[in-house]
Amino acid sequence: MSRPPESDSPGIPAVPPDDAAPDIEFSFEPADAGSRLDVAVTRTQPQFSRNFIRHLVNDGAILINGKIAKPSYKVRGTERVSIEVPEPEVIEARPEDISLSVIFEDSDIIAINKPPGMVAHPSSGHTSGSLVNGLLFHCKDLSSINGSLRPGIVHRLDKDTSGVIVAAKNDAAHRGLAEQFAGRTVRKEYAALCHGKPLLEKFFNAGRIGRHPVRRTEMAVMRGEGDGREAHTDFEVVERFPQAGVFFVRALPKTGRTHQIRVHLSHLGFPILCDLLYGRETALPDLGLTRHALHAQRLLITHPLTRKSLTLEAQIPDDMSTALSTLRAS
Repeated sequence: MSRPPESDSPGIPAVPPDDAAPDIEFSFEPADAGSRLDVAVTRTQPQFSRNFIRHLVNDGAILINGKIAKPSYKVRGTERVSIEVPEPEVIEARPEDISLSVIFEDSDIIAINKPPGMVAHPSSGHTSGSLVNGLLFHCKDLSSINGSLRPGIVHRLDKDTSGVIVAAKNDAAHRGLAEQFAGRTVRKEYAALCHGKPLLEKFFNAGRIGRHPVRRTEMAVMRGEGDGREAHTDFEVVERFPQAGVFFVRALPKTGRTHQIRVHLSHLGFPILCDLLYGRETALPDLGLTRHALHAQRLLITHPLTRKSLTLEAQIPDDMSTALSTLRAS
């Protein structure tokens, strides 16, 4: 079999061939002992690229002796391996006339106040209506560094997280912004409504974050030393509503892991209101929220080309503002 090509974008796995079996089972040989998991699986299943196998591992789609394999797993030899291969899907990013709330725009970058419910870029299950679809129509030109599905996208927000997101219109701007995010010189400020009554006005969580060992769609603070990736979030209580058992908090993430703020707050015992993945909605007051109450309120960056300091800010959205008003009135 011919091997599918590696993805031209570092964040997108190469698509498996159309005749790939939906489920694969085999056993490692003693000769595989000591190899990294992705290396051993690619050697055994050469129809897949190593990049594609890495994404399957990260998504929890590869089981070793019936248990989800960790990316760091070293093969012992003779283990039973099961692989769930996703159906191949052709996805294209096409311009769509979508209304965008522009916070800042010049010839190099554009900052948008993303509404809840909008994904950053097309993906399986979300082939239209994304921020990228709207940007392609609005801007015409976006940076090409992240390939054809994620043009201009330097960082992301969860689908139901609202707020500031910045995109690059050319490759020079993309590289400049990417360096700032990678170097952690960008200041990110989020606003959230949470369950609980924290004892301190300021607190933090520095738990390493990785894929949940059982629930594949979730991330978790990892218990084992060296598991997961470094993550740190500072929190500042803005307002308390003790009768409702709710508080309003400012979150200042120093890193940018998947679901980081939601996972860190939940792990501390302060899950975000209406977070169906990490929350506890049996105690939710009637505030009219239909998505997790998390908003990317402010982003402080240096313009990648002019080098001027920029503060990009998005007002608290109506649903969270209404919830705050209800809490204050009660």
